Amino acid sequence: MYSSSSVSKRLILIYVLAIQLLLINSELSLNTTNDYLNHTCLVSQGKYKTGSEYEKLIKHIMKMFYINSIRGYDLFGDSTFTAVLQCRGDSYGTKCRDCFVTALAALRRRCPWYKGRIIWYDQCLLSMDSKYSVGQIDYDNNFCMSNAKKVVEDRSEYIKVWNILVDDLTELAITGDNSTLYSVGEKRYKGGDMVYGMVQCAKDLSRKACQECLWYNSFHFQDCVNYFRGARVVGRSCTFRFEFYPFIAKQVHNI
Repeated sequence: MYSSSSVSKRLILIYVLAIQLLLINSELSLNTTNDYLNHTCLVSQGKYKTGSEYEKLIKHIMKMFYINSIRGYDLFGDSTFTAVLQCRGDSYGTKCRDCFVTALAALRRRCPWYKGRIIWYDQCLLSMDSKYSVGQIDYDNNFCMSNAKKVVEDRSEYIKVWNILVDDLTELAITGDNSTLYSVGEKRYKGGDMVYGMVQCAKDLSRKACQECLWYNSFHFQDCVNYFRGARVVGRSCTFRFEFYPFIAKQVHNI
């Protein structure tokens, strides 16, 4: 027979192991989720025909993107076509390649034959444009997604905290030796809660354009991000996100 103390020890051990497995799975999920976010077909740019030179160009560039997706980013631009693959700063290697393959297949299905089209996933965006747009801020194709739950206490302090966090992360992303235009960090909110954030710009932007893009989006989407316990503003040129939980495995830089 087991004594009550030995049974208690076994139960505690089982509980500890369960918590460890839960934490491991939670951390893994930070980098393995790749939810579809949104897409847009740029109808005004028209469609291309099967067998056309435009289709051949797309196929050639997408093959190149597949090869280079392992590094997390690729870009092509000439007078008739611009394409961008941008994976999230912590998504590279096979994660970026898998996201690219998923995004390309979804674009073909959702926007068949359109010359211009953009699709966003949690870990990447894929954009095609029938004109030269390298280095230019896209002000038109932006959207916001906010959590359903709202902040119920001291909203003015909350808005102040996330605004400071976005500003600090923007500065971190565009200064020093940071050539990725990407940064993550966290800031303590009233009551002990931590607010976790991320900003990222497309690598074809200059540092000044990156800053302008993030400022523009943070200003124009205030109604979407204010008061909510987490939100993201996503675009072709830049994105930022904040949550009350660490959504990236290596969430560093306590700001």
